Amino acid sequence: MQQLIETIRALQQVVAASKADQDKILAEVQAEQTASQNRFQDDLAVSQANNEELSRVNEELRRDLQRMGEHTTDEQTPPIPVRARPMPFSQAIMDTVIPANFMGPKISFTGVEDSEAHITAFHTQMMISGGTDAMYYKLCMGTFSSTALDLFISLPDGHITSFDQFSTLFKEQFIVNQVPTPVTFDLFYVKQYQREPLKGFLNRFGALVVKLYAKDKGMMVHAFRRGVLPGPFSDSLIRCRPKTFNEIRRRVVPTSVQNKR
Repeated sequence: MQQLIETIRALQQVVAASKADQDKILAEVQAEQTASQNRFQDDLAVSQANNEELSRVNEELRRDLQRMGEHTTDEQTPPIPVRARPMPFSQAIMDTVIPANFMGPKISFTGVEDSEAHITAFHTQMMISGGTDAMYYKLCMGTFSSTALDLFISLPDGHITSFDQFSTLFKEQFIVNQVPTPVTFDLFYVKQYQREPLKGFLNRFGALVVKLYAKDKGMMVHAFRRGVLPGPFSDSLIRCRPKTFNEIRRRVVPTSVQNKR
């Protein structure tokens, strides 16, 4: 029994010592936390003071710069406008104002089309819309895109002074795109396709006649007879030979109507 009592007393002493150690450790932790909080408060106060000082210095600099600007405003000269990039037109052309309600030609040239046909189409639409000669330059260049636009922007500044010069330079730059001028003998290469309506062949043949301004009426008739497919209409041309291409046109119309029926 005495031994049990001593064992209990020993355990009580161990528990008491452990509690004392725990209290000591807790006190040390609380002291460290208090010290950390104090250091944080001190650092925060220092940071706030630095920020206030920086704000004050910045405000003083801003005021100094503002005062300097007020003193030099009257001495400054307005900036000279600089053209974003060189333009091939003369200054007189660049100064031309296009009215806001003016309808320019609705065509486009990328660099692969026929340059001669483009200039012709542009001239035709401008004649219909009107406008001054100076407007031709800007509006014509406004129809360019892709390679064509890059080429003309790369020309020397103020290089172009007349529209004749402009159109000549344009056609020369893209001369490889121009369709060769047809000759009268080209009529013999126009052939009627298999199953192509007679009226369709007549329209293709007539379109080339218009481009040629052909004068030899006998040659036109002969070329048409060589190009049309064998059949009743071809036989009629042999039986009753027409003298002019217009006579052939008049014969095709009734034939087309009969074929539809």
